[in-house]
Amino acid sequence: MLLAVGNDKYNMNSEKYNLDEIKERIEKLKSLINKYRYSRHVLNKELVPIEIEDSLKQELFELEQKFPQFITSDSPTQRIGGAPLKEFNKVRHEIPMLSFNDAFSWEELKNY
Repeated sequence: MLLAVGNDKYNMNSEKYNLDEIKERIEKLKSLINKYRYSRHVLNKELVPIEIEDSLKQELFELEQKFPQFITSDSPTQRIGGAPLKEFNKVRHEIPMLSFNDAFSWEELKNY
C-alpha cells in the first residue's frame, strides 16, 4: 500500500517511514471523515460520494492497525455516526438490522 502524504509517497510495506508524517496523515483522515459524516448525517448534505468516505475510513483503519499508538478515542474507527436528523422516526424492524465493517472485495464479503 502506498501512503500519500503531501507530495511524498511511502511504501507501507517498507520499514522506513516517518512517524510524524504518518500521524499527520491519520489526523487529516480523521478530520475529513468527521466533516463528511457530519455533513451527511446531520446536515443531510453529501459532500463526496459514500465510496470516497469509505475508502478514507479504510485507509485510516489500516494505518491505525499498523500504528496502534496513534489510535484515539475520537477516531471515526472507534465510534459510529452521530446524532440522527430530527425528521427521522424510530422504527422497529421485524428482522434485526445487522452491520459489519465495510467490505472492499468479494472475499471480505464472503468472510462476513
